Amino acid sequence: MNIRTVIAFLALLVHASAFGQATQFTQFYAAPSYLNPAFVGTTPQHRLSANYRNQWPALPRSWVAYNFAYDVYVPELNSGFGFIATHDRAGTGALRGNSVAVQYAYEFAITRETVIRPAIQVGYGNRNINFSDLTFSDQLIRNAGTSLEEMVFDPVSYFDAAAGFLVFNPRFWIGSAAHHINQPNESIWADREGIIPMKISLHGGYRFSFSGGPYKRDGNDLVVAMNYKQQADFSQLDLGAYYELDPIVLGLWYRGLPFIKSNGYNYPNQDAIAVMAGMTTESFRFGYSYDITISTLSLGSTAGAHEISLAYQWASVKNIRAARKRVIPCAKF
Repeated sequence: MNIRTVIAFLALLVHASAFGQATQFTQFYAAPSYLNPAFVGTTPQHRLSANYRNQWPALPRSWVAYNFAYDVYVPELNSGFGFIATHDRAGTGALRGNSVAVQYAYEFAITRETVIRPAIQVGYGNRNINFSDLTFSDQLIRNAGTSLEEMVFDPVSYFDAAAGFLVFNPRFWIGSAAHHINQPNESIWADREGIIPMKISLHGGYRFSFSGGPYKRDGNDLVVAMNYKQQADFSQLDLGAYYELDPIVLGLWYRGLPFIKSNGYNYPNQDAIAVMAGMTTESFRFGYSYDITISTLSLGSTAGAHEISLAYQWASVKNIRAARKRVIPCAKF
């Protein structure tokens, strides 16, 4: 009970003083429209995807996040349209966040195989806390089920905007996105302000294909990828690669910036090493990853992080032939 109380207090303290918290996925390439709205429609035509992350499950009521998305490419308009919904739940206090957004990207070719896509995203978010799940010191002292504390929490709703662009061909992709452009206020404290600072990300990758020789075949590819994020004073880099040996996919990732010690803390800016395994077919993709904590938080106290990604994509009968000729990013999300 004491541990739960401390964690609840820390969760509230962090939320009251931090600029903002954002869900991050180790398998960022498997949540493309969450990464950058310019990825909507980078499919044969239709795509459904889902992502689940359980961060630090050794802590009581750890941070759990869900992401659901649908996007479609409309060839008559050279456009991609998308819808995305996210939910996260953190801490003993059951701090919850929800968001929904619509996305649009326009696609045009700059060479026969190279495509550029600018995009926009507009959405709605809300954040609230379940007061009844909090445990206060007077409950422990009085051994009571309810607290005499009076705290004012109001659910908050806000408009949120993002934009991005993407350039790709069958071998490489590079893009950038800006989220929370309008820097909305998400504070649930009645008399305080909690601005979400704008988040800038830069991401890219390259596909190395191996062919020829007695042990080489199509589908035997290595994809290297990176995603750099900057939000207020905080920065982070995800860097790694996954190997496709059709239908199996294996990957290894590093998260951190070990040579940059920001915000006055004299600790290496590093978070985790992640291992990933998955399976891919022409229409279906599945991935599982596990984060091994390498920061000052020990793995034993956090139990790392688990993540699952699913995606299914298809084209209508009349568009199957055209869909097969489309230029798709080298990381075939």
